[in-house]
This record gives sequence, C-alpha cells and structure tokens, in this order.
Amino acid sequence: MKSKLAQLDTALYFKVFTPSPKHWWRLIALGLSKSGNGGLYVLLALLCAVFLEQLGQLFALTTVLAFAMERPIYFYVKNRIARVRPCDCFAQKALLTPSDKFSLPSGHSAGAWLYATCLSEHLPILSIPLVIWAIGVSLSRVVVGVHYPLDVIVGALMGVGCASLAIGIVGTL
Repeated sequence: MKSKLAQLDTALYFKVFTPSPKHWWRLIALGLSKSGNGGLYVLLALLCAVFLEQLGQLFALTTVLAFAMERPIYFYVKNRIARVRPCDCFAQKALLTPSDKFSLPSGHSAGAWLYATCLSEHLPILSIPLVIWAIGVSLSRVVVGVHYPLDVIVGALMGVGCASLAIGIVGTL
C-alpha cells in the first residue's frame, strides 16, 4: 500500500511540476508560494486587529492560537517523518530553495489553509477568494518543485484542523 501511494504521489508530482522555464504558471506559482511565506499573515492580522475592532481582534486571537497549535505539530511531524523533498531526489532543480530539507507536511499549505479558515470564519464574504488562494499556495509548492502532492494535502488538513480547533476554543470564551 505504501509503495503504491508513493508511486501515485510521485506520478502526480511529475504531472504538476514543470522544469521548463517557458511555462507561465511557474511565475504565478512563485508569486503564490511567496504569498504563503508568513509575513503577510502577521501584517494582515495586525491590520484587522486595529481597523476591524472586536471582529479583527477575535480573528487575530483565533489565528495566533491556531498557529500556536499548528507550528509544534508541524515541526514534530516534519522531523519525525523526514521525507526527502522531490527536488533532492530527482535531477530536476526546484524553482526556489526550500527553508529546510524535509517535505511532509507542507508548512506553506498548512499556514495558508489555517489562515484562510480563520479569516473565513470572521469574514465569510471572503471565503471563496480565500479558498482559491489557499489552493493556489498549496498547488504552487508542487509546481515549483519542493513538495509532493501528498505533502500539501496533509499540510492543508493540518491547517484546517488547527484552525477549526482554535475557532471552537475562541468561540467558547
């Protein structure tokens, strides 16, 4: 079972990853990937807390709590599983240099889905664009060559799970 899953994951990776510099979606993928680096999360949370008053403060509290749960889980799982990145397994070079050496789970996917889930809870009108953005960030990590599809799926599930738990906790306060 594990072997078939790994084979499927690798086959999907090569369907999405494109080493040719002529593909327009590589540029879009690089931009989406950078948008999930984390600095945007802090800035937007601070702006919401200042300008959206109580709603923004609840969003910021929920997001901080969700990240406080997600980050330790992410680091534990990533270092425990220690899955080598596709860009380190195959001859094709990634379009960017990853910040660490392991791929499962995708921290960018976890962060994007966590943030999108928390912000959608407090500003539901933004739900559709946020989901599209989170999908884009996740997919971009495969397109640029630093993650397998399973990495981003596990990251997304982790992000949504931690955000949902934080939303539940803050909702009881």
